[in-house]
Amino acid sequence: SIFLKRVGINRKAFIINSFFTPLTFFAIIWLIFDVTFITLILSTEPPKQMAFVIIPFMALHLMPVWMWLGNFVSSFKRWRNTEYAITDKRILIKSGFWGIDFKTIYYKDIKNVNLRKGIIDSSLGVGDLYFEVTLPYYIGNTGNTANSNYVMFDLENPYELYTKIHKTVLDIQTDIEFPNAYRPSENPGYNSKYKG
Repeated sequence: SIFLKRVGINRKAFIINSFFTPLTFFAIIWLIFDVTFITLILSTEPPKQMAFVIIPFMALHLMPVWMWLGNFVSSFKRWRNTEYAITDKRILIKSGFWGIDFKTIYYKDIKNVNLRKGIIDSSLGVGDLYFEVTLPYYIGNTGNTANSNYVMFDLENPYELYTKIHKTVLDIQTDIEFPNAYRPSENPGYNSKYKG
């Protein structure tokens, strides 16, 4: 059975958080520095030939500002392309800007689930769910595991989702470790609702 076909993503929070990123302060300082520098150069009335050098140089030098603005402008389309679905077996994440990416997180692979709320998230009543997932990989005949991180951004009802997902992860992983069929009657084990 599916818990929620589509988890609510707060559009306002998604776009505001795309504007106020760790790069924001740096990009604004960089922009002020470059505008001051350009103003000083123009005030000296440089030769017109210098424009062929200064304009491309400053366009490249403003790259941190373009990256910050690009992240904000693209947030409108990225919000439209982002969907989260939660089922009784896995979590599905759809996202992207140019192309669409689909990621599947199986509950049995989730190592940790964390809920985080920044200042903007708290004021808008949303939160982000972070998943630390352990995935197997192979080099030759040797198997190993690696941790990957996935995020569901700007969720409405984050505490309810966190509780539901956390309980499902615990239930499924406990059933894998201690299957119902192998539990002795005097020690019934963890009473989950999931059967293999």
